[in-house]
Amino acid sequence: MKRAIFIFVVLATSFRFAEARDYQDAPELGKYFEEMNVVGTFVLFDVAGDKMIVWNKARAEQRITPASTFKIANSLIGLDVGAVKNVDEVLPYGGKPQWIKEWERDMGLREAIKMSNVAIYQELARRIGIERMRAGVKKLGYGNMEIGNVVDRFWLDGPLAISAIEQTEFLHRLVKGSLPITPEAVRAVKEITLLEKTDAYELHGKTGWLVGSTSPQIGWWVGWVERNERIFPFALNIDMKSDADAAKRIPLGRNCLKALGKL
Repeated sequence: MKRAIFIFVVLATSFRFAEARDYQDAPELGKYFEEMNVVGTFVLFDVAGDKMIVWNKARAEQRITPASTFKIANSLIGLDVGAVKNVDEVLPYGGKPQWIKEWERDMGLREAIKMSNVAIYQELARRIGIERMRAGVKKLGYGNMEIGNVVDRFWLDGPLAISAIEQTEFLHRLVKGSLPITPEAVRAVKEITLLEKTDAYELHGKTGWLVGSTSPQIGWWVGWVERNERIFPFALNIDMKSDADAAKRIPLGRNCLKALGKL
C-alpha cells in the first residue's frame, strides 16, 4: 500500500510540474528542419531554468508511439524486476528472419540497444510479462501509460504513446534518480545509452523508427546532455517520407543541440 502511494505521489508531482513549466520558443531551430526538408519538433528541457525550449510546440505536445525509444524504459523495467541479471546477460533472438540481418543472433542489452535489436527487446518484454510491464510503465509515468494486451508489440504498434515533451520529462526523472527504480538499473541504463564523451560533455541517446500502416513514418531521437554538472534532456521527432530520412535524425538533433550551445 505504501509503495502504491509513493508511486502516485511521484506521478502526480511530475504532472503538476509539467503543467507549471515555462516554454520558450526557439525559431532559430526552424532552419535546420528546412535544410533537411523535414517536418518535426525539437525540445530541450533546461532543468535548472525549469523551462522547455521548443521548436514547434504544437507538435511537441502530440503523443506518438515511441518505437525503439522505449528500449530505455524497457531496459529499466527489465533490470528492475530481474527479468535479466545485467545488461550483458545474453538473450535469444528467437531464430526467425529479422528486418536487419545483424539482429539475427543472441546478445545482451548492452549490444542490443546500440543496434536497436527489436527481437532481443521483444524477448525481454516477454520475460517481464504483461502484468509486470503494465505496472512498470505506470511506475515510470511513461506517456499515456497504456500497453494493451500484447506484451511484445505495444511500443511498436500502440496503444503506448508519448509526446516529445513527455520524453524529456521522463529522461529528467531517470537522470535525476527520482524514478521508483533500483539505483543499479538506473546506473546500467545510463551506461548503455552513452553515445559520446568529451572533456566538455556527455551525450546519451536512443533513436526510434515508427513504421506504421499509414504514411508518413516517424523518426525519433531522444536523450540528454550532461554539461558543466547540468542536465539537458532532449527529444526530436520528424515525419519521414522515405527510409532515407532516417539518416537525418541524429544530424538534425545534433544541429539543434549545437545551436543551443549544448554540444
